[in-house]
Formats: sequence, C-alpha cells, structure tokens
Amino acid sequence: MAEVKLNASKRTDFGKGAARRTRRENRVPGVIYGHGAEPKHVALDGHALMMALKTPNVLLRLDIEGKGELVIPKAVQRDPLKGFLIHVDFLAVKKGEKVTVEVPVHTEGELAPGGNLLEHMLNAVPIEAEATHIPEGFTVSIEGLEAGHTVRAEDIDLPRGCSLAVDGSTALLQVVTAQTEPVEEEAEEEEEGAEAAPAEGEQAAPAEEGAEG
Repeated sequence: MAEVKLNASKRTDFGKGAARRTRRENRVPGVIYGHGAEPKHVALDGHALMMALKTPNVLLRLDIEGKGELVIPKAVQRDPLKGFLIHVDFLAVKKGEKVTVEVPVHTEGELAPGGNLLEHMLNAVPIEAEATHIPEGFTVSIEGLEAGHTVRAEDIDLPRGCSLAVDGSTALLQVVTAQTEPVEEEAEEEEEGAEAAPAEGEQAAPAEEGAEG
C-alpha cells in the first residue's frame, strides 16, 4: 500500500480547552504510541487527515517538524452529529514489523432467487500483516448463495504475508430466510378476529335454546 505524507506539529498544551483551540484552527489533535516510547502529542491539518483516513488502515508518514514518523491510525474519534474529526490515536510502526489490524469485508454478486437476506456478522476481519503491506479490504462473492450458507474467516483469500488473527471458523456472513410468512398469518388472524367480534353498540345474538324434552 502507498504511503500518505502529512505534516504534523508538536503539541505542548493538553486538556479539553487546548484540544478545542486546536480544532478551531482546523487542526486535529492526536497522540502517537508504540515501541515503548513516551507518547507524542501532535496536531495535523483536519482536511488532509480526513481525506487520508478514507483509506482503511492507511500508512501515514508524518513529518513532525522535520522528523519523519511512520504510523497507522488505531482509534479515530468523530463528532457523532457532524462527523468531523475530534481526535486520532496513531500506532508507530516500522517496515517489516507485523501488526494486528481489522480489514473491512465487502461483498459482490447477488444471492440466489427467493428473497433471502444477507446478515453481516462481522464487517471487518482481524488479521496480522506487515505494517507497510496491509490490505485495504477483502471482497467476498455471494453470487448464488442460498439460505443456510455461512461465509467464515477461513474462506477469505489472504494475500501472501498475512494471517488470520481470529479463529478460522468465525462467521463473517450468513444467508438467512426472509421471515414473511409469520407476518401474513398474523394479519389473517387479526382479520378473522375482527369479523367474529360484534360491532360497537351491538349485542351478540343469544344462543338457541335447546328443545324441551
């Protein structure tokens, strides 16, 4: 995967107030962890960082006031309403180093006819990969799959150098039968009940008396 180069500056002021001031300057506060070093507090251009993070597990080469740092995003906080970046945690990495990340799972194709539904048990699968060769995503074909079929982690075609960081039997996708019949039956029962019930203001007809013996 290609590196994305971004400029960053060191942060010396911390706390909520300092973070708000940083965001007012259209910059995003972040922290770099890893390799047993003290965390490094940085600030990055908000728009450039947002564009870079459109690629999952993007490899970033940060220029921190003239010093380079290779990192990947580990935790991204966004405003729940407007979606803008609030804070990002980065993991410092080195070429050749193995890291554990979650890679998105995408689907292609159409299920077998019949109105079945596709359930996503996991939207991403944990893998171990070399830090500079992390896949952007995995594509799984669901073409012609019928109800009862399950796609598991072991079914994914991993590129060379990657391995699963989860049990291979872990379910990622499952095809289930659309539950339509119970709803129709319930509607029919309600209609029958409405026909049997007397209208408001009416009295139920008395039962016929048996013949006297």
